[in-house]
Amino acid sequence: LGGRPRLPACARFEPFVPPSARLWGPSHIGVRCVEGGSWTMMVPVTVSVYGPALVADRPLAAGAAADPDSFRIDQVDLTAARGAPVADPAQLAGRALARPGGAGEPLRAQDLRVLQTVAAGDPVRIRLVGPGFTVSSDGFALAGAGEGQSLRVRTGTGRLLVGTVHDRVVEVKL
Repeated sequence: LGGRPRLPACARFEPFVPPSARLWGPSHIGVRCVEGGSWTMMVPVTVSVYGPALVADRPLAAGAAADPDSFRIDQVDLTAARGAPVADPAQLAGRALARPGGAGEPLRAQDLRVLQTVAAGDPVRIRLVGPGFTVSSDGFALAGAGEGQSLRVRTGTGRLLVGTVHDRVVEVKL
């Protein structure tokens, strides 16, 4: 027949959160009659949580530099975002867009990728850092990497090392 269920009258009811419920976005809460009837039912609800995020001012192409001037801070429904929205423009430094973005669309952390600053075969400066000393030498990158990423390098003597890229210098902690 459809429509609303016919439930016995209830003088007092109480809401409850089912054990498996996740109150984020579309969900359900329970309502049970505790005086005057004996029934329990589930009620669909939508929980929205708003917070700041960077939102594109215009359509943006994949691979474009993540320029802070292309975004504005706006309040967005965090429950509707598929992934963590980016709210701090400082997180755009040295990053490019991993996928195209539409105007008004919130920027998510997974939408950003590190710009490659070192390509495979590039000469690099290697800085070996140990307790109380630092030694530098020249070498070559064995792959591409960007700021803060791990990179395998080969020294002039053929030794393989792994370090972290900082301003085209690969720092290897000993």
